[in-house]
Amino acid sequence: MGRKTAVLSPTLEALLPRVGENIKLARLRRKITSSILAERAGMTRTTLRKIENGDSGVTFGAYASVLFCLNLEHDLLLLAKDDTLGRKLQDIGLTVPKKRVAKKQ
Repeated sequence: MGRKTAVLSPTLEALLPRVGENIKLARLRRKITSSILAERAGMTRTTLRKIENGDSGVTFGAYASVLFCLNLEHDLLLLAKDDTLGRKLQDIGLTVPKKRVAKKQ
């Protein structure tokens, strides 16, 4: 029985390769070979290649490990940092009008 992976929306399918490309560019700027980065991150070169290609089947932990080895782990804190939609929904919930109380006759 094969591993199950989540079905991604087209938007996510387009974003992950961009993330992978950013990771690859960060590695190249640091002049780190894929072999060395894979070893430091505790993975095979194949897994690192999948990350750099934006493969959705690679665990989030593997992506995080590579970012750590590139000294970019704090970039993870930027995920969902500015949750504009969530804040708007929260604000709507805070301004719910008070229920009217029926007068007794």
